[in-house]
Amino acid sequence: MTPAGHRRLILTRHAKSAWDDPRLEDFDRPLNRRGLRAALELGEWLHSRGYEPDQVLCSSAQRTRETWATVAAAPLEVTPEVTFTDRLYHAGPDLMLDVLRRATGDCVMMIGHNPGIAALAGMLPARAPMDPDFHRYPTAATLVVDFDIPSWSQAMPGQGSALDFFVPSGRD
Repeated sequence: MTPAGHRRLILTRHAKSAWDDPRLEDFDRPLNRRGLRAALELGEWLHSRGYEPDQVLCSSAQRTRETWATVAAAPLEVTPEVTFTDRLYHAGPDLMLDVLRRATGDCVMMIGHNPGIAALAGMLPARAPMDPDFHRYPTAATLVVDFDIPSWSQAMPGQGSALDFFVPSGRD
């Protein structure tokens, strides 16, 4: 739960995807076993910390959809509004920020792809987390960042406060 006049962003890179079927287009690649375990671990971590989104903005690619579905399998207290959008598929940080600025939730989870998600994570907080994996932003990496703004339309780079950073134990 976020205080009134504040916004919280949970910024997640999709979990590890499978590369074992060369016939699949990139957009259609599913998660592999390690990715499914990591997404479940992420969902449990989010729940244990009380980081529960009321809105999810997710790339429409198969691996991001599966990441969300697996995260949502954890016992969440809130049922968020979920939007799958092609705009977040391999989007750069400026486009991702534009999508975020149209969000309506108090606590928004955005699930996307590198390198855009890492670039957005790097530009939003005033100070980056000290974790050595932060700039690499491996699969299923998640930044939780708070903003002291009444509306997402006012979100600006360098304005957020990094609250937490998580990378599942079975990382790449």
